[in-house]
Amino acid sequence: MANPYAALLDAIPVERRVAAVLGGETAYWVYGPDDAHAPTVIAVHGFRGDHHGLEPVVAHLPGVRVISPDLPGFGETAPLPGRRHDLDAYAAWLTHFAEAVAPGAVILGHSFGSIVVSAAVAGGLETPRVVLVNPIGAPALEGPRGILTRLAVFYYWAGARLPAKIGDALLRNGLIVRVMSVSMAKTKDAELRRFVHDQHDTYFSRFADRDVLHDAFLASVSNDVRAFAPRIPQPVLLVAAVRDDITPIEAERHLATLFADVELVEIPDVGHLIHYETPAPAAEAIRRFLVPSAPGTR
Repeated sequence: MANPYAALLDAIPVERRVAAVLGGETAYWVYGPDDAHAPTVIAVHGFRGDHHGLEPVVAHLPGVRVISPDLPGFGETAPLPGRRHDLDAYAAWLTHFAEAVAPGAVILGHSFGSIVVSAAVAGGLETPRVVLVNPIGAPALEGPRGILTRLAVFYYWAGARLPAKIGDALLRNGLIVRVMSVSMAKTKDAELRRFVHDQHDTYFSRFADRDVLHDAFLASVSNDVRAFAPRIPQPVLLVAAVRDDITPIEAERHLATLFADVELVEIPDVGHLIHYETPAPAAEAIRRFLVPSAPGTR
């Protein structure tokens, strides 16, 4: 499937690296020049994805150095040895990863990554600024698709409890992955929809095992950014979608009131896939936020 952002992405240098974190090895990718003028950004992807998901946003940030790891248990990063993959584990991993590869970087999180980032920063991860894209600003079970979320709870529970071969096949089932993709996509552009579905088909089942997937799912639906917002003093950029079915825009507007220093950017005609469907306006907001002295910034 043709990547509509390939030409932009091909113009940005990228290098795969590995860092030792919490007894394991984290695979990560460095995009952009090492001598970039803008602050370095560490970008944390969402649930079931890997670093590829944020590449369309990276493609629209030429000249910005972006470090994008695969979360433990997803993509090319193995699970953390001897640990349950709950929110505390992911927050600790991110804190140690940032300290190891880019101390003082701006921290960005998308979807589940927004919860991981918020928990880590509230827990003491040092960063000058925070960016949350499609932030989980309310409990998923209370969102417009609460019934579907409850079905997902049963789906991941069954996948973890069935015999290993059957459970793994269920969790990697292509038809179910496609249903997830169709339910989130909002664009009417047929080519872009095909790209979104291809991305999910390709990368949504690159998890290490069903136990990690189940732990991460529970972490994603049992927590949200609200609990951590009051403990984050740094400037925060929220990039929210007006048609997000997971966190309604009204909940995102309320979330914005919980931070000490916040800017809320609302992107119309998109849902929970800002990173795929509207990466250009998201990147524009991020670029302005990274360099506060730039014209038009606060």
